[in-house]
Amino acid sequence: MTPPPDAPRVVIAGASGFVGRALATAFAEDGYEVVTVGRTGTAVWGDEEGIVRLVDGADVLINLAGKIVSCRYTDANRDEILRSRVETTRELHAAVTRANRPPRVWMNASTATIYRHETESGNDEVDGVFGEGFSVDVATSWERAFFAGELPSTRRVALRMAIVLGDGPATRMLFALGRLGLGGPQIDSWWFPHRRYRGIGARPTGPVRSSWHRTSGRQRFSWIHLDDVVASVRFLRDRDDLTGPVNLASPGVSDNRTLMREVRRVARMPLGLPAYRWMLDPAMAVLRNEPELVLKSRWAVPRVLGDAGFRFRHTELGPALDAVAGVRRPRARDLFSA
Repeated sequence: MTPPPDAPRVVIAGASGFVGRALATAFAEDGYEVVTVGRTGTAVWGDEEGIVRLVDGADVLINLAGKIVSCRYTDANRDEILRSRVETTRELHAAVTRANRPPRVWMNASTATIYRHETESGNDEVDGVFGEGFSVDVATSWERAFFAGELPSTRRVALRMAIVLGDGPATRMLFALGRLGLGGPQIDSWWFPHRRYRGIGARPTGPVRSSWHRTSGRQRFSWIHLDDVVASVRFLRDRDDLTGPVNLASPGVSDNRTLMREVRRVARMPLGLPAYRWMLDPAMAVLRNEPELVLKSRWAVPRVLGDAGFRFRHTELGPALDAVAGVRRPRARDLFSA
């Protein structure tokens, strides 16, 4: 569908992922002209003048760019995860600064992993406590690049997304664990210390060697359904009073034992062995991933959205997973392969 000549423009950077594709579809349905920045697209990274032309006069800018974190944290992957987020954000920042008519709102992806490992109480945008180590340093470096300097005509919102449930890498990885027979609770335990989670960037934090937490599978699991990501972005687009960090996480936080029980139910795999770190780390290496995804206790509270009156469509984990599987029916089993 071709937008009318006077349609507002949205610039989406990093639109090739499953969240980016969903947002592009939603904005097109809302009557926006959708243009993209990426390795391919309407403009490509490194094309300074091309990016400025897209941003100048745009109504909304959304940046989701960054190397996927569903990978093994080798030195090369660590460096690219950080670089691909910080440098692309700086490129967009420079374009907004140069624009004669800068976007009225810029929403930049971030992550709820910025908060510390937490089992006792949730972390909201006001009182939440940051963690330490590689993933946290990536998040804080990303947000520093985003909020740097003055952009008086552009409202900035950092989208601290929890794990997004949908036909994406995190959901496929969870079901792949179930298929490997590791669909029971994931239990942190001692494993040979390594350096993959050490700090990174200009202000590295945390120990050089990895450690572990005695959570016994009760680590918290913050999540958000893709439908609510799209709805919350629309909500934030239209609320000129909301700015700064915003947690995109369902209020219905779960824990790992409940998560894996629901994964087994939806996948129709009733048996699942408990998986200790000494089992998970080698299995995740085969899946080219990291056990941090399921072993860190993530508990993000959507205080800003809640106080502003946003209503989540998916607040219970089980029905949310049912909805994810239902999108792909009658080939729902395809969703469960890595």
